[in-house]
Parts: sequence; structure tokens; C-alpha cells
Amino acid sequence: MEPRILERAEHPISRRDVHPNVLKVLYRLTMAGHTAALVGGGVRDLMLGRKPKDFDVATSAHPQEIRDLFRNSRLIGRRFRPVHVFFGPQNIEVATFRKLSEAAAQSHDPVVGHENTFGTPEEDAFRRDFTVNALFYDPETFRVIDFTGGIGDLDARLIRTIGDPNLRVCEDPIRILRAVRFAAKLGFEIEPATRDAIVRHRDELNKASVPRLVEEIFRTLAHVESVRALALMVELGLLEVVLPELAEHVAADERPVDETTTVRNLAAYARVTAAAQDPGPPRWVLLATLFLDLHRRRREADGSDLRELVGELRRRGFAKADTEQMRLALDAFDQLIAPSRRTGRLRRRPYYEDARRFFELMAPNYGAEAAAIAREFAPTPERHYPHPGPLPDGHGRRRRRRRGGRRLDPTTSPSIPTP
Repeated sequence: MEPRILERAEHPISRRDVHPNVLKVLYRLTMAGHTAALVGGGVRDLMLGRKPKDFDVATSAHPQEIRDLFRNSRLIGRRFRPVHVFFGPQNIEVATFRKLSEAAAQSHDPVVGHENTFGTPEEDAFRRDFTVNALFYDPETFRVIDFTGGIGDLDARLIRTIGDPNLRVCEDPIRILRAVRFAAKLGFEIEPATRDAIVRHRDELNKASVPRLVEEIFRTLAHVESVRALALMVELGLLEVVLPELAEHVAADERPVDETTTVRNLAAYARVTAAAQDPGPPRWVLLATLFLDLHRRRREADGSDLRELVGELRRRGFAKADTEQMRLALDAFDQLIAPSRRTGRLRRRPYYEDARRFFELMAPNYGAEAAAIAREFAPTPERHYPHPGPLPDGHGRRRRRRRGGRRLDPTTSPSIPTP
């Protein structure tokens, strides 16, 4: 099958749209006699007129050859070893063209035998997940090269697996959530055969690596189009596999999915994400957003406390730091929406400011006057007085500072941006 090639006049990509450091990497590889090209999501986004978050480079150079060309680089991994080239905080991944081994092609078990070996650009394209992610941009000829039909799917706005969709989603179940993420993020539809394979094999997600699954859940829902992503997960039956408690809660609401309070909460989160700079709100904010309404319904129904919900999430692989910070925010929400004497003490907690911002974001969905309540319980600025000297009768001893509760780590839990 001959690749489809778009000449410079036939596509919108310009070298001006590619970061200068990425061009440095490409040109150094080609000057050393290697083939090198942009590939993946960066090419896809440039074809759509979007600004890529990052760029990936594929090359004929082997890992050690790449490492020898770039002193500012590091080999990653154990088997197939991509190279990360560093320019200050920027990290550019450079990978050798790959192909699947013959053992993988002959195996009856698609999960067994998938060792990576070096290959050609065409073989590299066919081992990728979706057609729209398999386009190459050649910096020497300024051509876009398509081996898999990705240009046609970009035009048709479709997410389609490369090859048999049943095989591709079984060999790596995480592709199921990736399909949802790309469809939501780009505003595309999932191609019918790929969609059918996702529904048929959705239980394969239970076989995925837990850390990878948790990471992909965050990546799928933590962006501007998170509402559409959640709706797709409900529609395809994926939410009941990865977050069954949340799926049951959403299904129990008699309203359409996009009218549920959980989805309205997620829409408020999406507005904050749109206004934020990378990396956006910390992960606990997404967890608190997703489970706020479930927690409140459980509390009203049977008085369940947050420890049960935190335990469920911990068993599913979510980090203790994220679930604990979620617990603090949801507990503060309960106190702020129904103020009491206990609420006055809340403002002395070190996590109060983040909890207050979360409350202001979500409270309108529960009919609360968030701004008025927040003003009432705004932290009082500390006042400092000159020390009057020692007091009589031993009253000058230092008072033990009252402990204010658990602190949120400022390095892992930045403040919630204001939309």
C-alpha cells in the first residue's frame, strides 16, 4: 500500500509552528545521516490548526546513537529505550522507529509476546494506536506522510484504530480510554467498528495496569472537554468498569446525564481548567468534583462518612495524597454550606483557602450563596503587637501553638485557579 503524501502547499503545517528546540533535534539527526520526522499528536494538532502541548520525534537512529549526538539527553526505560533530550524545563522525546515482533503477530494471545524491535517509518506507523496519531512530518521535504489513512479520518473527524479494533483494544486496554479522550478533546466521533470493539471488550480494562489506568482516568477527565468525556464513558459503559460507585450514582439520577448535578459540577471544573495555565488544578480537585454529589447523597441517605469513599478510591489505586486532600475539601464543603460553630474554626486550617475556593466553585449548583458564606468565614489577617516584656506570676511562658490540622503540600497541591 502506497502512503498518501501531502506536499507543502497541500497542508497547513509550517516550520514556524514547530518549537525551535524541536527543529534543532530534527536537523542534528538528519545532518548526522539519519532519517527523522515529527510524529503523533503534534502533527495531528498542527494539521487541525491547534497548538501542540509537546512534540515527539521518530528517527532511524538507535538509542545509543541518539544519546551520543545529544549531551543534554538521557536514555529511558529498559527494553525499547526512547531518549529524552532536555532544553531547560522542556523535554523532547526521541524514539527509534519500531515494529511489532513476529512472535506478537503469530501469538493467539494478543497480550503475550509484544516485544518492540526497530523498524521502518511504515512499520512504526502501523504499530501506533489510532490513524490520526500516525502521521509523519518530514522537516527536509516539508511533506506530511500518511501510511494508515489518518488524513482521511482527520477530514471525517473520526477516531479509528489501526488494524483490527478488537485486537488493538485487547492488546492494550488503555486504548479504550484513549479513544474517549481524543474523541472528547478533538470533538470527533469514534468510528463504528472501533466503538463496537470498545463496548465488547470494555471489561478488559480490569486487566490493565492499575497505575496506568488511574493515570489515564485523570488524563481523560482533567481537561476542558471533560463533560463530553464523562458522557462518552457513561454511554459506552466504561464508567461502570473503572468507577462503578460513580456510575451507579449517575444512573440513579432520573435526569439525562448532562443535567445531573455531577455533570454540572464537572462543567464548573472545566471552566477553571480552561482559565488555568498548565499544569492546571491539582488532581484532588477533579476527585472532589466527581464525588462531591455522591458524598452528599450518601450522607443524606445513611450518614456515611468520607472514610468509606476514600477507602473505595484507595482500593482502586488512587494515591493517598489525592484522596486525603479530596476528603479535607469535601468535609470543608459540608461545614461551609451549613455553617455552625465548628465552621469558625475551619478558617484556621492551613488548607482553608483551597477548600474555600472549591466551595465557591461548586456551591451555586447546590443553591448556596457561596460568596456571602465565604466572606463571612474569610481568614482574619494576623495582627502583630510589640512584646510588652515578661509578665508577672509566670504568665510569660510561651503558649503551645495550637495545631491546625493537616497541611496540603504546596508543591503537589497548588491553589485552585480562579476562572
